Amino acid sequence: MSLAEPAALPVATSAAARLDVLKRLGTRFRASLPAYLLLLPSLVFLALFTYGAMGRVLVDALYQRATPKAPVRFVGLDNVAAVLADPAFSGAVVNNLVYAVGTAVPSIGLALLFALALSRTNAVSSALRAALFLPVLIPMVAASALFMFIFLPNVGLLDYYIGRLLPVLPNWLGDPDIALYAIMVITIWKNAGYYMLFFLAGLQAVPEDVMEAAHLDGAGPYMRLRHIILPELKPTFLFVTVIATLNAVTQVDHVFVMTQGGPSNSTNLVLFYIYQQAVEHYDVGKASAATLLTLAALMGLTALSFRTMANREGGP
Repeated sequence: MSLAEPAALPVATSAAARLDVLKRLGTRFRASLPAYLLLLPSLVFLALFTYGAMGRVLVDALYQRATPKAPVRFVGLDNVAAVLADPAFSGAVVNNLVYAVGTAVPSIGLALLFALALSRTNAVSSALRAALFLPVLIPMVAASALFMFIFLPNVGLLDYYIGRLLPVLPNWLGDPDIALYAIMVITIWKNAGYYMLFFLAGLQAVPEDVMEAAHLDGAGPYMRLRHIILPELKPTFLFVTVIATLNAVTQVDHVFVMTQGGPSNSTNLVLFYIYQQAVEHYDVGKASAATLLTLAALMGLTALSFRTMANREGGP
């Protein structure tokens, strides 16, 4: 027996172990292959229209083109600096903050009131739930056209009724001081019923035995709401707040249909600003930079919100 023969056994054992691992991986892959094939169409669309689009925006933010036929040139972060220095962008950000607070707070408040009033299931509450949810099913463009007729000066439905009380009627969509608040109405009208569904689901998780014990101990409706219901609904509040914030940034159809960002840019929101830069001014680099800044702000807000939710629930 040669001296090299004892070393051959560990080598052969290691090779057999690697072969066994490869066989197990191949078996798992064959077992999972049908699932991957079923997911393949969704993964292709996700790669093309989500991650591919995000990558294209990231690249476009680093380049600039003076005219549609001019060659592109690398400008680095100049587009980001130009967006941050643009008064129109800062005005759109301020408008969006006012719009977000002015739509999220009333929508969430109304949704909670609707959910509390309609938490018990019966024929009447079911019909009212359907009626409150109906605006969600109406496309924003159609709803915007409807509200344009409502807000028409002097002849609109709103002025028809208010004209009996006020001698001078405002131009709801033509006055820079109130146009933004006018378009908030349509968002509140559409979203309150949608957020109501989340609160209805959250109310189902409130322990009935705790509510009954509080009632037997003499706690009134307000005390039960403050000390039992609202603490149990904190995760729902946080989730709905994130959804409402995202909606405030991504909903722009009504601005496009009703005001085009006017008058005097009083209703110009961030997403409409991006549309203006990309389509009207053909400044794709600047539009991409504004998109990246908006996405970064939304991702930061979402991460902070869900981190807060995890901490409240005892997570890491």
